[in-house]
Amino acid sequence: MRSLTIPSRGARNRPLLRLVAALLCLGLALPAAAADPAGLGAMPWWGWPMALFVVCFLLGIVAVPAGVGGGVLFVPIVAGFFPFHLDFVRGAGLLVALASSLAAGPALLRGGLANLRLALPLALIGSVSSTVGAMMGLALPAATVQTALGLTILGIVAVMATAKKSEFPTVTASDRWAQLLGMRGAFVDGASGREVNWQVHRTPLGFGMFLVIGFLAGMFGMGAGWANVPALNLVMGAPLKIAAGSSSFILSLVDSSAAWIYFNKGAVLPIIAVPSVVGMMLGARIGARLLTVLKASIVRRLVIGLLLFAGLRALLKGLGLWA
Repeated sequence: MRSLTIPSRGARNRPLLRLVAALLCLGLALPAAAADPAGLGAMPWWGWPMALFVVCFLLGIVAVPAGVGGGVLFVPIVAGFFPFHLDFVRGAGLLVALASSLAAGPALLRGGLANLRLALPLALIGSVSSTVGAMMGLALPAATVQTALGLTILGIVAVMATAKKSEFPTVTASDRWAQLLGMRGAFVDGASGREVNWQVHRTPLGFGMFLVIGFLAGMFGMGAGWANVPALNLVMGAPLKIAAGSSSFILSLVDSSAAWIYFNKGAVLPIIAVPSVVGMMLGARIGARLLTVLKASIVRRLVIGLLLFAGLRALLKGLGLWA
C-alpha cells in the first residue's frame, strides 16, 4: 500500500512566494527597460502611473506578512528604478506610510493596542524632528540625499536581520518620566485570553531615539515602523503588541508633520502619490489575508533581500556609479 506524503506548510507556500517574487522582479524590470530607448522604447506618460500602481500593489502584499511598513520599501525601490525626482518620491512615500497607519489606527485604538499616553509624547518629539528632517532633505542636493538614503537602507537591513523581539519584556520599575506621563496600562492578550499589565522604563533614552527616528522619517520620506517597534519594545520595555499598535499611531502624527513641508514645497505630485497609495492599500489587504498561510520569516528574508539590493542601488546611484 502506497503511503501518502503530505507536503509541509513551507513547501506548500514556496510556489506562491516564488510567484510574488517573480511578479515583483518583473514590475521592477519593466520601468528600467522602458526608460532605456534601446530597450522596450520610451513608455507613454500613463504607463508610469500604471507601473507604479503594480509595483506598489506587490509591495503591499509583501509588506504585511513581513511586518514592515510600506514606506520603507516604497522610497528606495521607486527612487532606484523609476525616473522620478527623489523629492517627489519622498513626498509620495510619506503619504503611503501615512495612509497605512491611518487605516490601521482606529481598530488598534478600539482594541486597546495603541496607548495614547505612551504614543503622544513620543509622537510630539518625532513630529518636531521630522519637520526639521523634511526641510533639510529638501535643501540638500539630490545626490547627497540619495547617498544618505542608500546608507540608511543598508543600516535598516542590518537592524532587521539582527533585531530580536520580546513579546512581554520584564520591567521591574518604571522611571520618573514614565510615571509622570502615565506610560502604563493593561490589555487583554488575544492569544492567551489573560489581562497583561505593563509599564515602561528608560524614557529619556526613548525620547532621544525618537528624535533621531523622526528626523530620518522626514528626511527620507519613509515610515519609521522598522525603528519605532524595536525602540518601544526592546529599549523602553513595552509589550510587542503595544509597541506595534502605538507605533502605527505615532507614524500617523510624525508623517503628517513632515508631509506638510513637502506639500508646501510642491514636492507631492498626484500622478505619483495617488497610484502609489491606492496600490499599496489594495496590496496590504491581500497581504493581511496571506498572513495566515505565508510563513512570515520567509517573506521577511525576501524583504531583506529587496532592501539590500535597493539600498546598494541607491548608494551607487548617489555616488554616480550607477546611473
